[in-house]
Amino acid sequence: MAKKSWIERDKKKRETVQKYAAIRAELKAKRDYAGLSKLPRNASPVRVVNRCRISGRRHAYLRKFECSRLEFRESALNGLIPGVTKASW
Repeated sequence: MAKKSWIERDKKKRETVQKYAAIRAELKAKRDYAGLSKLPRNASPVRVVNRCRISGRRHAYLRKFECSRLEFRESALNGLIPGVTKASW
């Protein structure tokens, strides 16, 4: 499991992106790159990392289910994800 500080840092980044989204769009439309560079670094959506909602793991992240492959497998086998079953043929 990821450290809680990493998870909290990611939440903070997401909030900052939301806060400055309108300002960034306006500055980009004006092509005011000097103004964009004065915004906080974490206002850029590129700096946000997709993390598993359960464990906080950032590698092997499945966007559709918002969790890592390990948590996805565990949840699917326990029947917690509707419509997902183990393949058998």
